[in-house]
This record gives sequence, C-alpha cells and structure tokens, in this order.
Amino acid sequence: MTLRELEYLVALAKYRHFGRAAEACQVSQPTLSAQIKKLEDELGVALVERDSRGVILTSYGHETATRARQILVEIQQLKESVRQNQNPEAGTVRLGIFPTLGPYLLPYLVPPTRKRFPDLELLLIEEKSSNLLSRLRDGEIDAAILALPINDSQLRTEFLFEERFLLAVSTSHPLARRTSIGIEELVDHDLMLLEDGHCLRDHALEVCQFSGANERSSFRATSLETLRQMVSADVGITLLPELATLNQSTLSNSIHLLTFSDSEPSRQIAMCWRKSSAREPLFLSLAELFKTCANQVLQRPAASQTRGQSRPAARRKIAS
Repeated sequence: MTLRELEYLVALAKYRHFGRAAEACQVSQPTLSAQIKKLEDELGVALVERDSRGVILTSYGHETATRARQILVEIQQLKESVRQNQNPEAGTVRLGIFPTLGPYLLPYLVPPTRKRFPDLELLLIEEKSSNLLSRLRDGEIDAAILALPINDSQLRTEFLFEERFLLAVSTSHPLARRTSIGIEELVDHDLMLLEDGHCLRDHALEVCQFSGANERSSFRATSLETLRQMVSADVGITLLPELATLNQSTLSNSIHLLTFSDSEPSRQIAMCWRKSSAREPLFLSLAELFKTCANQVLQRPAASQTRGQSRPAARRKIAS
C-alpha cells in the first residue's frame, strides 16, 4: 500500500468519477483505476461500485477513504514540522478566501506579505466559505480568511478586523439625497441579495430580519459585481461591504452610498487554521500582518483580541 494509492482513493471519494479524480491527481484514468483495483486486492474488499453513471463508494470504501484522508493530513503535518525547523518563514501556504472579500482585500495584503516574508509562496484559493472549511478540514488548504462565527473545535481562529456594511442606491433613488439612514428605516425597502451559499447573503438576511426589510425575491445575484451593476442601473438597492467601496475607479458614478446612523451592521473577519498544524507560529505572524494592513486601509485602530477566541457574530452588532 502506498501513499499515492491513498491519494487516488481520497480523490475518487471526493469527485465520484474516475475521469475527474484522475485529472485532479494528474494521472491517466487507466492508471488511477488500476491503482484503486490494486488497493482493493491488497485489502481484500471492494471499495467502489463501478457503473455507467459514475462511482459509488461501498461502506468499506467510505471508511477507508476517511482513514486515508487522516493519514495524508498527518503526513503533510510531518513535512510541515520538518520545514518549520529548517526555515519557519519559507515554503508554500495555501490560503483560502471567500469571493465577496478576496478581490477587495488581497491587493492590500499581498505586497506587504511578499516584503515581510520573501521566502514564502502564498497560493490563493477563492471559493465559497463552506467549501473552504471543508478543504481546510481535509488538509487541502493550510489556512483561510473567513467571516465569523466559525464553529469548529478543530480549528484555531484569530480575529483580524471588523468591516461595516453600507447601503448602496442609485444616484436617482430618493435616498440619494441623504448621507445616512437608520437601520429601522429599511422596513419599507426590498434589498437585492446574493444567491445561496454566500456568507454575505446570510449577513444581509440577518440585517433584513432585524430591520424588517424584505429580500427582493425576483432577483438573486451570483457575485457582488452583479449587485453593483444592478444598483447602478437603478434596479434596486443592496448592502455593500466597506472594502468593496474603497476603489473609486471600480465604483460606478451612478451609485450613492449611505452609512447607518445607529446600529451599524457589520461582519467580523478572522483567519483560521487547524489546531494540529505545525505552522501555527507562521500563521500567527501572518494574521498579525493581515490585521495591521486591513485596519490601516479601513483607517481604524486594530481591535484587541485574545488569540484563538472567536468574537461574537457580526450580526449581533446591529442589535447594540
């Protein structure tokens, strides 16, 4: 039994398709299929059921894939431990970040990170939060920048910054004559939101629930940029995270932003990684750098936070 065979089984369990699993492992499909058959012969049990529709794992297959995934994570952590002793600030870090934050935060983080850690390669992965959490648990990425709360006892979280939401309306909207609005005034408005799976949608729904506003059910955007274009076209109004409004070259001249005058809605951002990771000292240093950069961009002092403790969810701030 080889680690390569275990990698093939884990990939097959993830993709449930020989072709896609082979592509992910960068081998031919016959090679992957042959190695899975070899593993089955060695274990003396069938791990997969093969048919024209794809792949179904047997009960033995599920159990073996789960254990194989744990073994591969342990091997990765062993390598990290050796690397940590050689040069703690070298190597590669696979960092995940979600789509409604990545394009607006990373330009401020990457240059100072390269300067502070010249021997470190930062591989950036942009996916929805649920996918990033799954990949983090499975050892496919090393750390992730996510919105709180993160309820997972196997993960360590380090608070980075708080990002407020602004109300975006078109310049022809009646609210464009104002610079601020009370959260309770949203009760008479419908908000355009993102589709399911985006954590920003969850935050916006909580704002709707608290304020009495409604979701505009006839439209759900696939991206934050789509929402901005719809506001610009005066189709509706929405909430935008503050970082997405800082670059004036990408913010349409036909969009007007309002701050909230009372219970300001916001989201809290943290960096998280596996508690078992041997690279925690590096991740703490990265988190400290990210925290400083983000708060400088947002022009506010870095909030103090006990390391490893999650702050309350951002939604509760609007109830203060």
